[in-house]
This record gives sequence, C-alpha cells and structure tokens, in this order.
Amino acid sequence: MSTHQRKERERAERERLIVTTARDLAESEGWDAVTTRRLAAEIEYSQPVLYSHFSGKVAIMVAVAVAGFSELADQLHAARTSATGSHQALTAVARAYAGFARERPAQYEAMFTTTLDLPFASLDAPAPLHRAFAEIRHALEPFTGEDDLETLTETFWAALHGLLTLLHNGRLRRDEHTRRLTLLIKHFAR
Repeated sequence: MSTHQRKERERAERERLIVTTARDLAESEGWDAVTTRRLAAEIEYSQPVLYSHFSGKVAIMVAVAVAGFSELADQLHAARTSATGSHQALTAVARAYAGFARERPAQYEAMFTTTLDLPFASLDAPAPLHRAFAEIRHALEPFTGEDDLETLTETFWAALHGLLTLLHNGRLRRDEHTRRLTLLIKHFAR
C-alpha cells in the first residue's frame, strides 16, 4: 500500500469518526451539545484537524444526515426484500422507517427537520437520499394504479413523516401508533 493510499484511508477513517461521534453526541445530549470544540476533544484531535474535514457544525450535520440516509436505505431494503408479498413489503418498510426515527431521533432530525444545505427531490440530491426514496417507491409500486408513482411515494413518505414527527413531539397518543401505521398502510395498499 502506498503512502498516499494509507493517508487517504486514515483521512476517511477520521471523517467517519467525526460523523459517528457527532451523531452519538447528538443522540445522547442533543444537537446543541455538538460543537467543534467538543467534537475535537471527544475524538482527541485538534479543531484545525476537524476543520480540515468539515467547514463547521452545519457541514458535520449534513454528513450525519447523509450517513443516516445510507443507513435508512439499507434498513428499508432489508425490510422490503425480506417480506413475502406486496402488502407485507409496504408494512415492513413503514415499520422499519418508524423504527429508524424512534431509535435515532437526533439523526432523523438532521435528516428531515433541521434546515441544512441538502437538496431533496432533485438530481443533485446525494445518492443515499435517492436510495432511501427508491426503497419506499419500490414498496408502493404494486399499489400505484392510475396514480403517478413518484407523487404517490412523496405523499406516503410525507404522511409517514408527519405521523412520526407529531408522535415524537408528543402531539399524538403513543398507544395508538401501531393502529395509525396500520391505517396509513391500509389506505395506500389498495
């Protein structure tokens, strides 16, 4: 292995460490606790090293969000492809999506509710965003009928996101979560 390859590998590992540490810190203490000074101390590198990877906290949050989309896409794919039928696939995707939002609320916040310079619904969106959206689209495809598949997918995604955001913020009854998911799936899986 050349010196250049080793340095590139070390740089990529350092970048992953920064992103993972930022995500973990946000999950345990919230995004306000994630500062470049705190991250530098946590990963035991200087702030200039951190700035050699990211321009600041917002850029780190974007990286955490993109990593989240990659993880979400993998989970949605596993859920969809392990299902035995169309209805089961849509149910599995919706549950996997809800599980991700529940297990990673700070990362989900960076992905969906924090204003970041992260393009959605465009060709400029990072590949992990396209992959996550595609998994939802694949699960909905058997139920498209005369509807436009992209619009149907956006509508399902928006409804699912809305339910989860309202639940997370204490605006919906927690004990009705499963029934709401079932009702949402029932109305889209016709």
